[in-house]
Amino acid sequence: MEFKRFLVSKLILFFTLSTLIAVAVSLIGSAYDSGASLGYDALLAPIRYAALCLLPTLVTWSRRELSARELLVRKALMLVLLEAVILLLAFRSPAIDTGRVQVVLTIAGSVLVIFVLANLFTWLRESAEARKLNRVLAAFQQLHE
Repeated sequence: MEFKRFLVSKLILFFTLSTLIAVAVSLIGSAYDSGASLGYDALLAPIRYAALCLLPTLVTWSRRELSARELLVRKALMLVLLEAVILLLAFRSPAIDTGRVQVVLTIAGSVLVIFVLANLFTWLRESAEARKLNRVLAAFQQLHE
């Protein structure tokens, strides 16, 4: 994959992650600390988390097309790195009660759900692009037959 296309896909992923993280933070916060009031700086947390979550996605970049096995291994490594980044941030934050196992498991589970959803959305977008390209190619072939 050319690097420019890779960067564009990461930009799209950033906005997808920002949205999904904002939803997860809202749901988890409502479940475990519904009485908390947050300042405006809390609105930037999903953006910071999404930006940090882009770093582990760099393991999927390659100049050549990856085999299915290579891609799965890199996606698994990416998930482990994502979990590590988010859990490290959670344990460093005084606002998150990481002393409760349930809170840590919920955060780890939400990372997994966001990972699956982000990959699903990416797959749906890329499938739509592939279908459109196939229609254009079929029309081109019909013109030249």
